[in-house]
Amino acid sequence: MSEELDLHGPLKKFFGFNQFKGLQEKVIQSVLQKEDVFVIMPTGGGKSLCYQLPALMSEGTAIVISPLIALMKNQVDAIRGISENHGIAHVLNSSLNKTEVNQVKKDIEDGITKLVYVAPESLVKEEYVEFLRSQKISFVAIDEAHCISEWGHDFRPEYRNLRTIIKEIDNVPVIGLTATATEKVQEDILKTLGITNAKTYKASFNRPNLFYEVRPKTKNVDKDIIRFVRQYVGKSGIIYCLSRKKVEEIAQVLQVNGIKAVPYHAGLDAKTRVKHQDMFLMEDCDVVVATIAFGMGIDKPDVRFVIHHDIPKSLESYYQETGRAGRDGGEGYCLAFYAYKDIEKLEKFMASKPVAEQEIGHALLQEVVGYAETSMNRRKYLLHYFGEEFDEVKGLGAEMDDNTKNPKKKLEAQEQVVKLLTVVKKTNEKYKSKDIVSTIIGKENAMLSSHRTPSKPFFGIGSDQKDSYWMALIRQVLVAGYLRKEIEQYGVLKMTPEGLNYLENPTSFLMTENHVFNTEDDSSIITNTKSNVLVSTDEKLVILLKDLRKKTATKHGVPPFVVFQDPSLDDMALKYPVTLEDLTAVHGVGEGKARKYGREFIQLIADYVKENDILRPDDLVVKSTGMNSGLKLYIIQNTDRKLPLIDIAQSKGLQMEELIKEMEAIIFSGTKLNIDYSIDDLLDEDQQGEIFDYFMEAKTDKIQEALDEFDGDYDEEELRLMRIKFINEVAN
Repeated sequence: MSEELDLHGPLKKFFGFNQFKGLQEKVIQSVLQKEDVFVIMPTGGGKSLCYQLPALMSEGTAIVISPLIALMKNQVDAIRGISENHGIAHVLNSSLNKTEVNQVKKDIEDGITKLVYVAPESLVKEEYVEFLRSQKISFVAIDEAHCISEWGHDFRPEYRNLRTIIKEIDNVPVIGLTATATEKVQEDILKTLGITNAKTYKASFNRPNLFYEVRPKTKNVDKDIIRFVRQYVGKSGIIYCLSRKKVEEIAQVLQVNGIKAVPYHAGLDAKTRVKHQDMFLMEDCDVVVATIAFGMGIDKPDVRFVIHHDIPKSLESYYQETGRAGRDGGEGYCLAFYAYKDIEKLEKFMASKPVAEQEIGHALLQEVVGYAETSMNRRKYLLHYFGEEFDEVKGLGAEMDDNTKNPKKKLEAQEQVVKLLTVVKKTNEKYKSKDIVSTIIGKENAMLSSHRTPSKPFFGIGSDQKDSYWMALIRQVLVAGYLRKEIEQYGVLKMTPEGLNYLENPTSFLMTENHVFNTEDDSSIITNTKSNVLVSTDEKLVILLKDLRKKTATKHGVPPFVVFQDPSLDDMALKYPVTLEDLTAVHGVGEGKARKYGREFIQLIADYVKENDILRPDDLVVKSTGMNSGLKLYIIQNTDRKLPLIDIAQSKGLQMEELIKEMEAIIFSGTKLNIDYSIDDLLDEDQQGEIFDYFMEAKTDKIQEALDEFDGDYDEEELRLMRIKFINEVAN
């Protein structure tokens, strides 16, 4: 093994960081020593640095294989942001024209390009393989490596041939990177890539800055979401829904309530998807509403919340999706809405699939139910699922979930644990949770009846408790390590040595009371105060810096976080750097970035320090309409279609006065509503001009004062409609 290099100099020079995160340094040492490497690191753990830094330090070009064109684009922008040389990183995929492809090839030949991002489909092309074969390649990194496995949650067949193609290009080291932790998937990746001897690095799956909360999904879920999002005005968030239809609905409901949101799903054409994604990255919208099934590939570090309108199909998906929050180490709030009827819906969808696939699907769904309904520490439950132990008292982020913030009562359950373990043992460890619970409560069950279970002495020994109690106890006993689930047998419960020992020597077992989800009753909603992880030093300065960052990003045509990330701005507001040299001492700012973007920032800070009397801009207030969002949407859509107002009112059973009231609510909330077509039928140009001028000069927009002013020339309805037109054109 060759001598280890000091990597802190290059880390500071290229990325402006003083410290590595987790296992990054060890992984990079292995890559630089030309070893095959396999990295299992959760979303937000800093996987990309594991190949970016060694690529910048090595001779030749590193090939990065990624399934998501959008993700490649983000990473290339980020790498170009730390260098003065545009050609340092390139994408090579179907989005390029011939001239652009030739430029990429030239930069690689000239030794300028250190990283080339390639989609697996592009790598199959003979012309690319032939070209890359003639170049100096440092190594090949395969991002999202779980796509190689049929057991993974995002299988891509084209990933299966990667090893053969890599061998054709050059016999260089291979780095596989994934955020999926199932052992089955890990084995499959190593085998298919032909790197079974790779050095494996597995990071902790704990994301201590994320706050986890599950709320019951009531009929007012849209209101709950709007109320929640309004706490994060001007901040980025993602909302996941199961269906495209629901994505469109939620996006529209947010829009009409004054929240800048866009939909994102596979049913949109590619151009719209790219546009919506860029709006999110460039902070032209705050919220993206997306389908769970569709991989977004959004590498945005400052996502402050992730909401699940519908519970996902597996805990892997849930973990992956919540992991998109707080990747910069700042606040990340993960809120899921849960109703058991959503689980039943998902089970119905699986009915047409092969039996083995159904079995896997049901087993995964039951894990999700367990997570949603548990009243124990959610982080401990989640990490246990990924095979990691967590101390819910001293562990990092131990108090960052709703169950710990609002603890449920604990009950002594030693006697019940003994009963449970006894039944598992005496039924020869052959059954899943559901069947074990049926036996304990004495419910006739066909599967167990065939084994004469009802005649056994232990049948019905726990009939004094409900089935939900026993399901909750099983979950807590699994996490305590007295039972385990046999995954290959789709969740059959097995005893562990600790469980056998507990049966011999029972001790106190405090069980947390389970949640009862009453989805009809609004009062059952659990509310928590937000957990603010990052506190800015000088808030006024941070706001000014963010404004400048936005302008700089627009000027350069890159997302704002490419210029400087939030923690860098916070550090600037703490250190007040006024020279480029000062700026390189700021978190996340290297020499290249300081030279490229720094001058205007240090000028702003220098002026701020000198004057020190800048007032903070008024906070943005989002007005609530307090009206039915479906009706609101209907009015907006049908005025867009220029439907007569009387028809709109009648179709919804409203009087004209009620419709005008609803339209006023829309317009005063800041949403545009064009009713010119209707006003043109009522009033001529001069009349409209007269009323418009009145509102422009008036001290108040009260209708009674307008009626008094015009003394019977116009009726109330005409004036109210003209006020809507005025607000629409002048205020919104």
